[in-house]
Amino acid sequence: MGGNGAPAGAGLPEAFLRVRMSQADAHYAGNLVDGARVLALFGDAATELLIRWDGDEGLLLAYEKVEFRAPVYAGDYLEVRARMTRIGNTSRHMEFEARKVIAADPQAGQVSRAHVLAEPVVTTVAQGICVVPKERQRRAEGG
Repeated sequence: MGGNGAPAGAGLPEAFLRVRMSQADAHYAGNLVDGARVLALFGDAATELLIRWDGDEGLLLAYEKVEFRAPVYAGDYLEVRARMTRIGNTSRHMEFEARKVIAADPQAGQVSRAHVLAEPVVTTVAQGICVVPKERQRRAEGG
């Protein structure tokens, strides 16, 4: 149970984003996207969860765990999912996952080539903690 009596996972909000990684996101040779870009997407999803639950953007306090499991390239499409797992008095525990659903597949003469993946590829997973000060929580007011 969380500090306010909310059991882990029961009726807690989830967020979903689908984003194309652009050439501007490429940071390394071969159009490789920096892992920090995916963490920024996790931050956006966390912000949505906090607004849905507390009516406030809150702050991302820390990532407890981050795993980069597969590369992300410019032109790839990612689906980012976030879900609240536990509610404390001011803390909000979350899990994040990014999956590649469309992969860039540039070829000579076909630089815009891409394909839809039959099975999404998990590129990044993380756990994190956000905080919303008590005085900014509006859940009790109807969120």
